[in-house]
Amino acid sequence: MKTYDIIILTDKRYLEDSQTNTYKHNVFYEDYLVQQALQNENLTVARLAWDDPDFNWSDTKAILFRTTWDYFDRFPEFSKWLAMVSTKTKLLNSEKLIRWNIDKHYLLDLKSTGIPVAESYFIEAGTQITLAELHQQLQWNETVLKPCVSGAGRHTYKLSPENRADYESIFSELIQNESMMLQPFQHNIVNQGELSLIIFNGMYSHAVLKQAKAGDFRVQDDFGGSVTTYNPSETEITFAVNATKACPELPIYARVDIFTDNANQLAVSELELIEPELWFRNNHKAAGILAKQIALRLK
Repeated sequence: MKTYDIIILTDKRYLEDSQTNTYKHNVFYEDYLVQQALQNENLTVARLAWDDPDFNWSDTKAILFRTTWDYFDRFPEFSKWLAMVSTKTKLLNSEKLIRWNIDKHYLLDLKSTGIPVAESYFIEAGTQITLAELHQQLQWNETVLKPCVSGAGRHTYKLSPENRADYESIFSELIQNESMMLQPFQHNIVNQGELSLIIFNGMYSHAVLKQAKAGDFRVQDDFGGSVTTYNPSETEITFAVNATKACPELPIYARVDIFTDNANQLAVSELELIEPELWFRNNHKAAGILAKQIALRLK
């Protein structure tokens, strides 16, 4: 049986390249860049779906979470698999970091260490409350509602006094089974965009600026947002690096999403440690930097 130094993890939708779907091609191409960089470090590498039924996870020294972008839709299955695989091989990032980062309650932990984060109010699963009651209690006008375990904009809604009642039924259904969070709508994200700074083992690599398309508030390119290369200030770099240092342990890779909040202060919107898009296609050298850090971890 062949053994590997590292397996790059994806989900089965992205195992093959696509010449007609730009999104799928970008996923495949970025994973390819990482695979080539790891091989340049004399590591044996393969790329598999995380739920591959035939692979023995003991046959690799480590696994690298890259594009497992169905985990939040299959979370109970993924969580069970994660517990199993953590006993078989080394996880990058670790199971401890992944489980901490999966649930956006981690924002409270960052805040407790002094890292400014997006203002957030958490509603625990099973809470009997309506959106109207929440907004009256918090005295918030425009808001964004989202699950605490989510990704790719799943069940993320912009609420206002005009449309809030339209979402009462879906909120009532969701809150019975999962915790949700409510945040004041951040106008500067729409006006200025959101920055994503890529940090490898506590060191800044590169950054992009994400901006929503006209008429939308979501900056993900899934929803038509744009992504451009960005040169951050030293203040922005230090802010992002400090956010990674506030994690339970230093992640080998992190994407720190930051923005200027409604009070015109830098804040973390999200800290992505599980399977973040890292825009290697914008900076090919970054794949080599990550590969070198991984090679050092495997020595």
